Amino acid sequence: MPADVKVKICGLSRPEDVQAAASAGAVYAGFVFFAKSPRNISVELARDLAIDAPVGLAKVALTVNADDAMLDAIMNTVPLDMLQLHGSETPDRVADLRRRYGLPIMKAIGIADQSDLDQIATYAGVADQLLIDAKPPRGADLPGGNGLSFDWRLVNRKYWPCPWMLAGGLTPDNVALAVQMTGARQVDVSSGVESAPGVKDPELIHAFVKAALA
Repeated sequence: MPADVKVKICGLSRPEDVQAAASAGAVYAGFVFFAKSPRNISVELARDLAIDAPVGLAKVALTVNADDAMLDAIMNTVPLDMLQLHGSETPDRVADLRRRYGLPIMKAIGIADQSDLDQIATYAGVADQLLIDAKPPRGADLPGGNGLSFDWRLVNRKYWPCPWMLAGGLTPDNVALAVQMTGARQVDVSSGVESAPGVKDPELIHAFVKAALA
């Protein structure tokens, strides 16, 4: 397996989590701004975490159908490298926010079956990156971070117009197989490196990155 796989640790909420992600070799650090999530943090905390983050760690803001006021507050306060849209944002909304903030946009797309792949080409034309995630169960409060995976064969060796990242139910135990089966060059984890909802485990973070890069 090539060692150029990039890892994103999402849902970081403590300084030691950010340091663990960086020391393990992760490339992206994700901060969640979604009230229903156990990983939700304030704009002020995110600012402090981002400012103190080691050089070279890309800071990503995860939002879910956020309005302009909320996004302005985040963007004007937190030094960020990327905006992740994890809701039902339309392609037009993605394009508008890309112009508005001048930051790369990562659009999350939930996958459950073959029919869900159709939207990928549409969003690939307006986003800088795609996050291919497991579609949440009907009625779920969270659009991601549910610890659920999807049939990786659906995205086996897929090549789209922009870079993409594999997410959904990844853990230190299955990430190597996921990369092998899909050919993903980037992977994202949140609940898979936690000891409790919203509580990151540094040992699991290191184990995940090591397995992803194996």
